[in-house]
Amino acid sequence: MISFVRTIFAIITAFVVTAVLGLTTIIAGLLGVEDKPDGIYDKIPRWWSRSVMWAGGIKVRVHGLESGDDAEPRIFASNHVSWFDVAALAKVLPRHKFVAKAELFKIPIFGRAMRAAGMIEIQRENRKAAFGAYEVAADRIKQGNSVVVFPEGTRGHDYPLRPFKKGPFVLAIAAGVPIVPIIVHGTIEILRKGSLWVHPGTIDIHLLEPVSTTTVDYDHREALMQTVRTRMADAMRDSYGVEALPTPVSRLASSVELLSSETNPTETR
Repeated sequence: MISFVRTIFAIITAFVVTAVLGLTTIIAGLLGVEDKPDGIYDKIPRWWSRSVMWAGGIKVRVHGLESGDDAEPRIFASNHVSWFDVAALAKVLPRHKFVAKAELFKIPIFGRAMRAAGMIEIQRENRKAAFGAYEVAADRIKQGNSVVVFPEGTRGHDYPLRPFKKGPFVLAIAAGVPIVPIIVHGTIEILRKGSLWVHPGTIDIHLLEPVSTTTVDYDHREALMQTVRTRMADAMRDSYGVEALPTPVSRLASSVELLSSETNPTETR
């Protein structure tokens, strides 16, 4: 019964705040309102997320916030098992833009508001278009924004971390910004993929030690990818006893060059 009530309340809230805040964002874009730190395009996604999370009876605990609490742009790379991963991250991360699937940009009001706010559309099935999206993301970084990516490519059905796509790591190397690995835990109990039922609960977000990209070149992109994935997998195992899905053998050889004593997973708090 509680889940039913929370679900209805969350849906109604989502419709209302999407209409109000979405239209506000669209109008701001049409009027040429500047995208600046702590401006309207930063605040509205946080307001939207907080409203929906409140309606669903969902709380967020953040661990290691100092890893992302910096004025300099960075790439936040997170696991992804539930729609509420996005809402939770949007609520707590500093100035950022999401790389989001193209289907979301087709939703009336919501999609247009995302474009106005500077979110980045990616067509996952089209490799050329996908890399074009990362070029847009690089421009956002030059403008002082951090970028949030889900390197698995799409949502999974359970917590084990799946193999990553290379695109986000090519972006990180090209932009020369650090990658902050993130693990999100608790969202699958709140809303499973394919389900409409919202269950109240608590989401834990762990921001791990940033991985530098300043000395990494394109030829070592897979090593960088595996380093980030290893930190996330180790943190999942150490914090929650969850084992990640294995990485294909073909991707492991190049990772040795980056995996050193400096890349041990940071203890989460």
